Amino acid sequence: MSGDEAAPPPPSAAPEADRAAVWTMRLPDEAATVQLARDLAPFFKPGDMVTLSGGLGVGKTAFARALIRSLAEDEALDVPSPTFTLIQTYDAPVGPLVHADLYRLSGADELFGLGFEDMIEGAVALVEWPERAADALPPDRLDVMLRLDPGAGDGARLVTLTGFGAWRGRLDRTRAVHKLLRASGWGEAARIHLQGDASTRAYERLVKPDGSRAILMVSPPRPDGPAVRRGKPYSAIAKLAESVHAFVAMDRGLRDLGFSAPEIYASDLEAGLLVLEDLGPGLIVDGPSPIPERYMESAGLLADLHGRAVPWTLPIEPGRDHILPVYDLEALTIEVELLPDWYLPHIAGGMMSAAVRADFLARWTTLLEEIVSAPPTWVMRDYHSPNIIWLPERTGLARVGLLDFQDAVLGHPAYDLVSLGQDARITVPAELELHLLGHYAKLRRAGDPGFDLSAFARAYAILGAQRATKILGIFARLDRRDRKPAYLKHLPRVEAYLRRNLDHPALQELKSWYQTHLPRLFA
Repeated sequence: MSGDEAAPPPPSAAPEADRAAVWTMRLPDEAATVQLARDLAPFFKPGDMVTLSGGLGVGKTAFARALIRSLAEDEALDVPSPTFTLIQTYDAPVGPLVHADLYRLSGADELFGLGFEDMIEGAVALVEWPERAADALPPDRLDVMLRLDPGAGDGARLVTLTGFGAWRGRLDRTRAVHKLLRASGWGEAARIHLQGDASTRAYERLVKPDGSRAILMVSPPRPDGPAVRRGKPYSAIAKLAESVHAFVAMDRGLRDLGFSAPEIYASDLEAGLLVLEDLGPGLIVDGPSPIPERYMESAGLLADLHGRAVPWTLPIEPGRDHILPVYDLEALTIEVELLPDWYLPHIAGGMMSAAVRADFLARWTTLLEEIVSAPPTWVMRDYHSPNIIWLPERTGLARVGLLDFQDAVLGHPAYDLVSLGQDARITVPAELELHLLGHYAKLRRAGDPGFDLSAFARAYAILGAQRATKILGIFARLDRRDRKPAYLKHLPRVEAYLRRNLDHPALQELKSWYQTHLPRLFA
């Protein structure tokens, strides 16, 4: 693709141009048209609409076919023109796809008669010749207008993208990605969408023609949610990062200590975009099973980190610092409240009474007050198999690659060891977990003879129960609120971890609450 061009929005967008994002660029050939469609695909969500305008031979078919194949994740998918059938439908991971060609329609009434409104509900809709039924277009959409650009050579085209409503921000972000990749030398790289995590972040693997690789991380600033307590949203209370700045600060802090966090090649901090070193495909698991040696080395990294004095303030860029938030009592408590808010309704279909909830919080508060009184260290917070990359070509602790630490806080050192030893997505046998704890303790004692294993094990059990309680709520919320039911398959594993932690003598009072009010956990 070529550079941006100045041009007015397409005629269909003019009445709404004051609330639209407009981006015009030159496409030198059909391959660039296809690549544009592929680049846009990761930004589509169920319920979105994209309209395609332009005369015959301008590339609408090539764009439509590439977009549908990208969304369907099937480059061999047969995508016929719907000129005669009017509407074609497809199944895709993002949801249903609806491809409509309105050229033979006389107006919106005829489109409604085909049941189009029902067909596009919850689907990604791609509409050619949208001007035939302009009254049926939703306020949130992406308009794509293609036109020939003969002065730039055979096959060259100009494309104008106009984003309305929710697409305004997404189009601005797409343009920012395009600009960053071009400025950093990754503009010609192939872009391969990677499966994301439970967050709103998106990732792509970038592959240059010479085989060089990097990762594009798209992490736009998190909008504040509704106030849930003292005028603050959940994210602020739980100390979740609201921008990419925290990731950058922690990345540099970890690398300064000699750990294998990814190098940052390029960034647009305000847009939430990073081009990162690709640490590769190495895993610390073999299919569904942990690789014990790699888990032990990952525990060793934590022992090394926790034996160091670490700063509370980290630089982001010259003149801007990040202060790590403290994983305080309020943050730990609001996380366990995810259980009554989401997990309980999931398994029992109801909410607990105010009195039962108050008893739940009182018992948790007593335990968590112990946790927050301990000397804090860096807690990466998501230190488990999806975020640990094995780097066999490196030596020592540098073989442990680190990802997904933007929510790092200052808290109890046991938390990250729990994240590793009670991996929510991989079953860690109790015997291996015990070996991890023993290996960690041995290394800590080597650097600090006063290390108190008994007190650490007590905190480990408390934080293990806290983390399992939180995750049960998060996975239920991902299903009910975010329509991500795949996480429900992990509930039995996390429930087993919770029971394991509740067996510690320090948690007997808390265990009695779970036995009384969640007896199915112990059935």
